[in-house]
Amino acid sequence: MTERKGPNRRPRFYTPPVRIQAARRKAGVPLPAATGGGPGLPTATVHGEALIFWDRARPGKKRDAIDTDQITPSAWCVSESLDALDRRWKEGAFRYLMPDFREQVASGKNFVVAGGRFGIGSSREMSPAGLLGVAADAGVTLVLVLGAGVGDIFRRNALNLGLHVLECPDAARDALDGHRFSFDPVSRELVNESLGRTYRPQPLTRREEEQRRAGGLFAVGRRRFGDSIGSAPIIRWPEPREARRLTATEQILHAHRVKRGEAVAPGRTIEVYADLLPASDGTAPLAIHTFREITAGAIHPRQAAIANDHFVFTGRKADERQTAISARFAAEEGIGHPWFATPGDGIFHFYFPEQGLVMPGAFIAGADSHSRAYGAYGAVGIGVGSTALGFGWATGSVFVTPPPARRVIFTGTPAPWSSGKDVVLRLIAGWDGAAAGDSIEFADPDASLPISWRNTIANMMAEAEAWNGLFPFDGRTAEFYRRRGMKDLPYPAVHAGASARFAAEQVLDLGAVVPLVALPSAPGNAHPAEEVAAARLPFDRAYIGSCTNGSHDDLLAAALVIRAAREIGRDETREPFVIFPGSRTVKEQIERPEPRLGGETIGDVLRSVGGQIRDSWCGPCFGQGEDALGPGMRAITSFNRNWENRMGRGGEGFLASPSVVASSALLGYIGPPSELGLAWSPEHFGG
Repeated sequence: MTERKGPNRRPRFYTPPVRIQAARRKAGVPLPAATGGGPGLPTATVHGEALIFWDRARPGKKRDAIDTDQITPSAWCVSESLDALDRRWKEGAFRYLMPDFREQVASGKNFVVAGGRFGIGSSREMSPAGLLGVAADAGVTLVLVLGAGVGDIFRRNALNLGLHVLECPDAARDALDGHRFSFDPVSRELVNESLGRTYRPQPLTRREEEQRRAGGLFAVGRRRFGDSIGSAPIIRWPEPREARRLTATEQILHAHRVKRGEAVAPGRTIEVYADLLPASDGTAPLAIHTFREITAGAIHPRQAAIANDHFVFTGRKADERQTAISARFAAEEGIGHPWFATPGDGIFHFYFPEQGLVMPGAFIAGADSHSRAYGAYGAVGIGVGSTALGFGWATGSVFVTPPPARRVIFTGTPAPWSSGKDVVLRLIAGWDGAAAGDSIEFADPDASLPISWRNTIANMMAEAEAWNGLFPFDGRTAEFYRRRGMKDLPYPAVHAGASARFAAEQVLDLGAVVPLVALPSAPGNAHPAEEVAAARLPFDRAYIGSCTNGSHDDLLAAALVIRAAREIGRDETREPFVIFPGSRTVKEQIERPEPRLGGETIGDVLRSVGGQIRDSWCGPCFGQGEDALGPGMRAITSFNRNWENRMGRGGEGFLASPSVVASSALLGYIGPPSELGLAWSPEHFGG
């Protein structure tokens, strides 16, 4: 049913055509018994000793910002079969950061202590699952005692699996080597027995506490599954009076609520229907396991999509066995194109919008932290773990706890040579963690930012540690879908209500955003590219592409710089220059004559100076494949993360726009196009 009102009125009741599926039963397969299906919360008091991650650069301080790449390096994120999901995850736990972690836990040091912002970064549920596995092998219960700002996806993953994560800055600050702790899992009271001090960690929401006491998301899922079978998802947009007080993100969540009476407010956990629940070949195995544990195979997965983009093209047998898990599951469940992307089809944050699976007004929970990229298209995109995804495949919904909202208003005209990458690096550097956990809403009143820029900005809200980043529907959005022949969009245009409340608001003048370079080992460590150029920093590799900057327009921007540089005699790169298109479609597009390049193709221009064009996949962005960095190597890249060991153990990553990467490739040192002697011209280089 679809009811449309006048052009300036929002529909009161709107059911999208074939968007959110009801459960599809399998013939002859009985429903599982409607039981809790779990052991519930263990109540015995946990005792043990502190295992502290000290910051070697700051004597006496706990290490902050231990990201999931450090908890579980990418090479250990592999599952070769569903029967041994966590074997490699356990082996990889803190592999580089604390190589003897397993032995330390086995010795009774089961209270892991670290500083703030623990678990930021990738959504990889291998991290909490691997830690749980290490503890189980040692016969102990693991308790994480952490400073403020625990990564939101890590925190949720831990809750889903039953790992005790205590956000308790005072306890983390006070802890010293050798201190004895106790923890009451019922009250969540923590005691430092060596100091005689008692602590109360950051409380959970009511829904989170209910889930914890039930024994985790598997138990909740088994109970929720029966109810979800008999209910058809209905999307109801808020009435105008209600919409006035809600942000665009909150309106989309309001429309997607499973229980209509639940209020959408910061800090309140609600259950919402999902329009799409995408995974990668890396995150799918645990989601498949969760789905089967909850449903016993009685239904087909709901809203499921899988892209093979992480562990492909490595040539390793273990990786091939992992990707085979997703391929078998897709074949068994009838998940075909475009919901199942084969190797080379694309990185899913490019591929799924390109294929029409991401729509304005949709709610999308992806098992990857960069699912925030869908905010570029007017959707709420968030990252969740594999267990939450498997729960969603079973029930059609996921639990979310929306945070406070922050608004960024863009004004002015973009400065010469600047790009979406520079805008987001500027934001992250300016926030310095202040936006961690926030729901970000962007206002672009003059429609100054192309979709490719918006994709980069929304995508890297993961690096900003924000919950999501949303560009509300506007002319840019409409044009993106019109070009793809998608005129009848399923949801109404959504914008922040006139009385919507934002906890913080800032104005960013695009004219003041110069080309930037983020130095190791944080995206927020950004500096003007012209200042970086003065240091004449050499590098070993130059990489353009990834889910952040792998669009046609991104690669065109690089090609325009290269073509102009060729005209003044700069026609050869000094170090390997490699390009990773965001999708197979983009890879095909760049082989077509481009008027802005005088009829040359983007691919030919890139190759003319030594560029090599790879298949579309994540590759060295997370330290995989032939292009991963080795010890002592340095790369200038348009990727999204440059944390320690991210692009390969011992390697250093510098982040910049495609234009800066292209100019650096020709210069032989890191620098912007102006270093080549190129003068900015909006006619030649503008969007």
